[in-house]
Amino acid sequence: TNLSLLLLSIWSGSKLNILQTFALSVFPGSMFSLWQLQILHDCLHGSLFQKGQPKVWGRFNRKKLQDAVLFWGSMPSAYGYYTYLKFGHLTHHISVGDEKKATLEKLFDSSNKDFEDGDVLFVAHRMKLKGDIGPKFKIPSLKLRRKKQSNSDDEVKEIKMSISNSGFNQWKVGSPIRNSIAFASSFLFERFMIVTNDVIVALTGRNFYFPNKPLDFHKECTAYCRVAVLLRLLLWRLSGWKALLFLYLSETIWSIPPHPACAMFVTNHGSKVDSVTGECIPSSSTYAGRLYSMFTLGTNYHCEHHDFPTIPLDKLGMLRQIAPEFYKKGSDDNVFKIMKGAFSDPDFYACMDVGVTLSNGDDAGVTGNAASEVA
Repeated sequence: TNLSLLLLSIWSGSKLNILQTFALSVFPGSMFSLWQLQILHDCLHGSLFQKGQPKVWGRFNRKKLQDAVLFWGSMPSAYGYYTYLKFGHLTHHISVGDEKKATLEKLFDSSNKDFEDGDVLFVAHRMKLKGDIGPKFKIPSLKLRRKKQSNSDDEVKEIKMSISNSGFNQWKVGSPIRNSIAFASSFLFERFMIVTNDVIVALTGRNFYFPNKPLDFHKECTAYCRVAVLLRLLLWRLSGWKALLFLYLSETIWSIPPHPACAMFVTNHGSKVDSVTGECIPSSSTYAGRLYSMFTLGTNYHCEHHDFPTIPLDKLGMLRQIAPEFYKKGSDDNVFKIMKGAFSDPDFYACMDVGVTLSNGDDAGVTGNAASEVA
């Protein structure tokens, strides 16, 4: 997957025009980028290599190998999945839907090394959240400068800025096209800012979006950004700027309508109500056939993944056969209808508005019952 992304980016930069680069990023570029994320995701959960063995292939320390795969496997990329996976995904399984932890304010203000729920970085563009926004920046104002010159206290003005929230505020219920455009605009712009921020982190050794996080967080972010930015510069030097354009589009397009993978991305943590029990279900899967599951490399089995986080991606689809009473039947989901519904009337993130209580890092609703039954 990574080799394919590397070769396609070089080809795009040296041989293709912008329109051809865009087409190549739609397919197969977006598919390979999603595969890159899913394989790294399995590595993070410990299911990429054989379980229960401290040594992989009888030679390599399991934890060190997993860390190395996560680091180097996140490249080549325009901004990459490393920061989210390293600091925000495992905690997502614990805090998903928690109205106190899963907020933009908490995400950017926290002094913990890990994000309380890394998925907030994505869902803030397309779902309702509780709590205040972030990040916050402290800047001196002209008035405060004058005070400082007159020997008054050195004060600063605090401002809050959120690209995702600004885009989401443009949504209008019942207007899926308008909302899709607002989502795509904020998402693409924020991802471009992340590309820029990687350069700043590489140069300064600090991620200023997260000012309260400990030194270890900034050191690990800096180490990744310096290697990743160096590789991007080498790609630019080798084959031109369109190599980076290909990577940027490949990493973003699969999340944006009308790309088919967008359907499972924007609905994996909604607030659907079970028609039988009346309970809110904070995780959902998209069943659109075998080819769709291959195209997304099992990312569409999101409810199953939250029920059993350590099951490998190629085994998730078997859970519906083992315990069909706990999962939706059929494989005929219409991905375009799913996207239309998601962008017509946005949900709260993961039943946040109904106060679902999570336990042991699992989702509520079908989770837990299904887990105990399959076990």
